[in-house]
Amino acid sequence: MTTVDRRRVVARPGAWLVWGVVAFFFVNLAALVGSVVVSSFGTRWFDTWLPQGWTTQWYGRAWGEFDVLDLLIVTLQVCALVVVISAVIGVPAAYVLARRSFPGKRLVTLLFLLPILMPPITYGIPLATVLYKYGFAGHLSGVVLANLVPSVPFVILTMTPFIEQIDPSIERAARMCGARTWQIFLRILAPLLVPGILAASILVLVRTVGMFELTFLTAGPTSQTLVVALYYSMSAAGIRAQQQVDAMAVIYTLMMLVLLVVALRFVNPTQLVARVKDEPE
Repeated sequence: MTTVDRRRVVARPGAWLVWGVVAFFFVNLAALVGSVVVSSFGTRWFDTWLPQGWTTQWYGRAWGEFDVLDLLIVTLQVCALVVVISAVIGVPAAYVLARRSFPGKRLVTLLFLLPILMPPITYGIPLATVLYKYGFAGHLSGVVLANLVPSVPFVILTMTPFIEQIDPSIERAARMCGARTWQIFLRILAPLLVPGILAASILVLVRTVGMFELTFLTAGPTSQTLVVALYYSMSAAGIRAQQQVDAMAVIYTLMMLVLLVVALRFVNPTQLVARVKDEPE
């Protein structure tokens, strides 16, 4: 037996342990999601492996009682506005951080990290207080402004490495030909940054759909997203069937899956990583 084979034999117990932990995690996750899906179609489910009957009435009740169509529209509106505004603000800001040196640059970068590293509830309460004071909270604008606080820094930190990988000599050559800064940014850098912009937009999209704290603190009756409505369906006073709440959870999960499938249709994360690795230094 060679030295390489011995190392493989020694490494096998550790590898099996890691794969066992991963398998245990995914089995429990599948069981949790599966139980919610099965419950959303069950009539009664007590002390048995499967419900005593099957029905789709819970989806109809949840759809009508909670106005799920309106919730989906509001959620998509919030996500679209947050993604577009974050890209418009974050990409130029990332360009400045990547190309310019100025006093306090590290401090500015640290400030951008804080909304991402800190729990949203820590700054969400004072942020919601300010938004209520000036009349933004309780409306769609307040929800969008609150979600921009962590989304813009997220775009900046995601886009900065993409911009740093572009050779600055391309910009210098364009300036020598008479191009202005905005022309260089729109006609030269923007096409090269499309993969990075799409990657940042996907991350912001998924983050906004799942952002509960900031949306909950600033949403009003007409500006609730699906995740906030799901919380209210669980905690509202009165008697509500658990199957109906599970149906709402399944609808929310399906929305997340649809958004991810659509996003991955245009951006392949593997190709993005390969592109980053293949960029010349």
